[in-house]
Amino acid sequence: MKTYRILVINPGSTSTKLSLFENDVCLFTESTFHDSTILRTLPTINDQLDYRMKVVREFIAQKGIDLGTIDAIIGRGGGCHSVPGGIYRVDERLIEDTRNAVGGLYHASMLGVQMVEALSEGYDCVKLMMDPPVVDELCDLARVTGVRGVYRKARVHALNLKETARRHAASLGRRYEDCRLIVAHIDGGISITAHEYGRMIDGTDGSGGDGPFTPTRMGSMALTDVITDLDCTPAALRQLCSVDGGLSSHFGTSNSDVVHAMVERGDTRAVRVWQAMIYQICKSIGAMAAVLEGRVDGIVLTGGLLRFDDVLEGIRRRCGFIAPVTAYPGEFEQEAMAAGAVRVLNGEEEAKIYPGKPVWDGFEDEKECLK
Repeated sequence: MKTYRILVINPGSTSTKLSLFENDVCLFTESTFHDSTILRTLPTINDQLDYRMKVVREFIAQKGIDLGTIDAIIGRGGGCHSVPGGIYRVDERLIEDTRNAVGGLYHASMLGVQMVEALSEGYDCVKLMMDPPVVDELCDLARVTGVRGVYRKARVHALNLKETARRHAASLGRRYEDCRLIVAHIDGGISITAHEYGRMIDGTDGSGGDGPFTPTRMGSMALTDVITDLDCTPAALRQLCSVDGGLSSHFGTSNSDVVHAMVERGDTRAVRVWQAMIYQICKSIGAMAAVLEGRVDGIVLTGGLLRFDDVLEGIRRRCGFIAPVTAYPGEFEQEAMAAGAVRVLNGEEEAKIYPGKPVWDGFEDEKECLK
């Protein structure tokens, strides 16, 4: 197979991770950090683009990367309308919808396709996005809520979840499309998902306050408690859903190393909260087992918090009866994007065209009733 050079871009809240691959061989992966004091002076995430690009271009120059030798640039997406899983060509419609956050996800990942476009300017390379957080493959029953006209949304760590699922299926000697798996990304944010034959048919929407609490997110709470016990504005409540909740609320820091050090010292409150987080993760895994009707080929764990042994041990103790529990610590987002780009370049997979509309926009019979 021809050797392709792939540049992978993955923007996070205060850093942008860059990788250079030759086919599946990673030549380097490094994060360029962005000064949070500068980021706070910029009114919107889109306003960060020029500042981040300046830092990234300086890094590329330091590494001596000739963009003219790059066959494809691929970025993590976010902010666009919901899409089925897969690889998409970056075009003007995708960039515009992402810039406007039409899909309702407001996160630094929305800079991914914009950075791909900026870096590719003047060069003849393929521009791609893969498995953004708004991948929507929900089954119909997962969409329904107890309020007419309000539906659950799909917002998860799709890129890492799907790649980890593919790797685990391969370890079983099977295809991802032939497996029924519960896959959990456990880090600053936590996503717990049910995968049925290659589709994520249900999952927790952590950014919306669903599922277990995390280092930064409040997780599921009774709405009556939110209304009566939390004296805060809608903006502050959104912050609790994505930044200021979870460990950050309990301890004033979302640094898991700091909190786990307290656990190791035997701090009573830290032990209780940390174990409660694991307990809630297990509850969500149990819910996904019910979604899959108890026929589960494996419980697959990924993410940074698996560096702490008690997280894996706690999940195995409570959930091992459902299916074997396997851990893949860390994440595979850069590798997933590089592999996806290679599949497109060698003709193994055709990149999709972004449709410019949501995967799903309501049940037809309800649309008539709501008119």
